Amino acid sequence: MSQRVGIIGVGLLGGALGQRLAKQGWEVLGLDPAVPLLDGMTMCENGSDLASQCETILLSLPTSDIAVKVIETLGQVLTEKHCFIDTTTGKPSEMETLGQTLSGRGVEYIEANVAGSSELAKRGEAALFLGGTDETINRCRPLLQALTSKRFHVGSVGAASRFKLVHNLILGLNRVALAEGLAFAEAIGFNAAEALGILRETPATSKALEAKGEKMTKGEYYPPQARLAQHLKDVRLIRRLADEFGAITPMSDTHQSILEKA
Repeated sequence: MSQRVGIIGVGLLGGALGQRLAKQGWEVLGLDPAVPLLDGMTMCENGSDLASQCETILLSLPTSDIAVKVIETLGQVLTEKHCFIDTTTGKPSEMETLGQTLSGRGVEYIEANVAGSSELAKRGEAALFLGGTDETINRCRPLLQALTSKRFHVGSVGAASRFKLVHNLILGLNRVALAEGLAFAEAIGFNAAEALGILRETPATSKALEAKGEKMTKGEYYPPQARLAQHLKDVRLIRRLADEFGAITPMSDTHQSILEKA
């Protein structure tokens, strides 16, 4: 695999992944109409420009609908030499359809859903849930290794998107419980920072507490490491998938209501 990669969508996550790859010695080309310049990347004018220079293309887009539209715009530029690595958290069924469509054209495609914030991704500490064939994942191994050592092949295309929603359900509820707990502690007379210090030494501790607790007690929310609108989108996907499979998710129902009011 050539150590050149194109990234379409270089917002919080895509930008972090691109900067991580650049630091690992990769030549990174980027495309994002909202981001004209980004350290460590050469920005392209359009998708055809990027695809003509890069056989490996990483997608980091807000929704699977957008991912589908972006790939459609590349049209005849795509060849059997191209391979897509899709980090978009989207509808699993759309990811499956997209993978089948590209496979029919001889173009390889895998999911590489990211578990962790943009800051963790930049440091190479996020995890990847991989969906696709062993052959394509092996082809992409040098790039995936450059991103992180924490990689989990969870099944065929579609499986990674489903597992990412499992992850986001648990992580999101951990964070909202932590925020509510710290606010509750403060409301009933405790110093939030002191309460956090005590909770660290008890069974109530968690990775969410370690990552976000101090920021919550200090009210430090900038620069953002993720966006509420994106997590709300994920919770809606969780509920839709739960309905499809007959799963009961009352906490996610409440979580969606909280995010809609935020």
